[in-house]
Amino acid sequence: MKTLLRGTSRAALAVALLALGGCAKETLNPNAGAPVPVAATSSNATVVNGVMMQGFYWNTPTSTPAGTWWQNLGSKATELSQAGITAVWLPPAYKGSGALDVGYGVYDRYDLGEFNQKGTVATRYGTIGQLQSAIGALHGQGVQVYEDMVMNHFTSADAQELANGQYNVYTSFTYPGRGNTYSSYQWHWGNFTGTQQAPNNGWYQWKSWDFQPYANGDAYDNLLGSEVQYNGNTANVNETINWGNWITAKLGLDGYRLDATKHMYTPFVNQWLDAVKGTSGRFAVSEAWFRNLADMNNYAASTGGRTSLFDVPLHYLFNDMSNGNGAWDMRGLQFAGFTEANGALSVSFVDNHDTDQQGGALYSPVANLKMLAYAYILTRDKGYPCVFYRDYYEYGLGAQIKKLIAIRKANAYGAAAEYTSTNDANVYAYSRAGDSTHKGLLMLLNDGGSAASKGITTPFANATLTDATGNNTGTITTNASGYAVFPVGARSYAVWVPGGGTTTPPPTGTTAVAFNVTYSGTVSGQDVYVLGSTAQLGAWNTANAIKLSGAAYPVWKGTINLTSGTSVQFKYIRKDAAGNVLYEGGSNRVFTPTGTSMTRNDTWQ
Repeated sequence: MKTLLRGTSRAALAVALLALGGCAKETLNPNAGAPVPVAATSSNATVVNGVMMQGFYWNTPTSTPAGTWWQNLGSKATELSQAGITAVWLPPAYKGSGALDVGYGVYDRYDLGEFNQKGTVATRYGTIGQLQSAIGALHGQGVQVYEDMVMNHFTSADAQELANGQYNVYTSFTYPGRGNTYSSYQWHWGNFTGTQQAPNNGWYQWKSWDFQPYANGDAYDNLLGSEVQYNGNTANVNETINWGNWITAKLGLDGYRLDATKHMYTPFVNQWLDAVKGTSGRFAVSEAWFRNLADMNNYAASTGGRTSLFDVPLHYLFNDMSNGNGAWDMRGLQFAGFTEANGALSVSFVDNHDTDQQGGALYSPVANLKMLAYAYILTRDKGYPCVFYRDYYEYGLGAQIKKLIAIRKANAYGAAAEYTSTNDANVYAYSRAGDSTHKGLLMLLNDGGSAASKGITTPFANATLTDATGNNTGTITTNASGYAVFPVGARSYAVWVPGGGTTTPPPTGTTAVAFNVTYSGTVSGQDVYVLGSTAQLGAWNTANAIKLSGAAYPVWKGTINLTSGTSVQFKYIRKDAAGNVLYEGGSNRVFTPTGTSMTRNDTWQ
């Protein structure tokens, strides 16, 4: 969500919301080589060289060629996985102030597009069934899912109340459209410290704010709507923890993005993370919008490493580079941002829904030289990079970002080096030495108006390198010391990688696989399908799932020709004519078809 910089009008934010990264001497990074944690299971959402995508922007369309936004994301599961995206951050999935609310004007956190409230059943993004189907498609492709958790406030109450005998304010949340389904908890004025309301969007306060301003006034309690009291209100704390555990189980979440955490009582944030994220292996990243690196470091210390943080200072360096548009000193990227200061807890990004929202309080787009910023974050040894949906799909950068993700997966390993005596105002260079199974890389960024060349001593002795981005043709060969002169185009980037590598020939032949699954949980109009990771099994698109015959009910049967020798992941699903989908439980089933035929006798999990 949009958080405010000092001096920004909170009222303006409320209206907007409710309207809805010789030889040149190299310098080794003293903290280089810290690995990103490995995902041992699907519940651990931080994978080696993983890349998350913010799967939305501020005003996503209410309809797409694929249907709702949830259906749009579900339809892209296969291509996102093939592009190397390992996790998707979803927008707030619960009911806001109306059908067009982007989710941050929270009304009912238990309504995921299921109840007729605020004039709509669906949220801006679709219905609960479409949401669950999208998550199933993403999970089916090995893409993990983080939900945006908005816990600071509520808006659009059901009725007014007299707060503290002083103010007639809209603070009564009784949820008549949902009733007591999922939770009987209601919110009234005593659950809040104050509220911001029409006609002038002024603040009505009847309790002390949860905390006094800190970080030189850049962090403060009151942000928007009815501010939830967590300091000294055990019932509110317990209810919000219960909700966190409920939505985690309901959607099968792999992690969380915590909204506006600098506006919430920090001990509550810690308590919530301990109770909901705990030791589950799920991921968490917080929006603590501090431009000052010292404030970022202090917040990381105050949350005790429980949550990662978006690297806001690094974004503003990219914004400075963009605004300079060739005049900014590229040496500013050396050892930069929270990513360098605390890489294990950093989520690096170029732009997001707030920085891209024209007219918004945090509007600060990286409009120029954006691919240089992506080359920086996607090759760095530290940080967990986040790609912005709009950059990838709507601003025409998808093909280039996809190449960089492939380079990251293949080459971004090993110790990092900053070339402090080689870098200049126009050209920034950085390398990864590789490891026993990965060959490493040399990256150059040039914001200047002319092509440049740099003599650099790389970690790669007697090696022949090519520019894996395709921005430069030909090869460069280093000497016995690893030295060579490397070109980079004007206002461009290059990632030079040592040559070599092998390819595996594709398998040939097919296996006729008979699928037999026992399942009696259908009613009239429902059928059982098989859905899996290959095109023959629908490529995890529920619209292309293979229908099985129920003639031998409760055993559902079908035979499908699959490519021999290629490992397959699949699940059985139940689907009706309206497209509502139920996935069987448990992990994806995995097997490798062999021979001319084989039979699977399964029981629904």
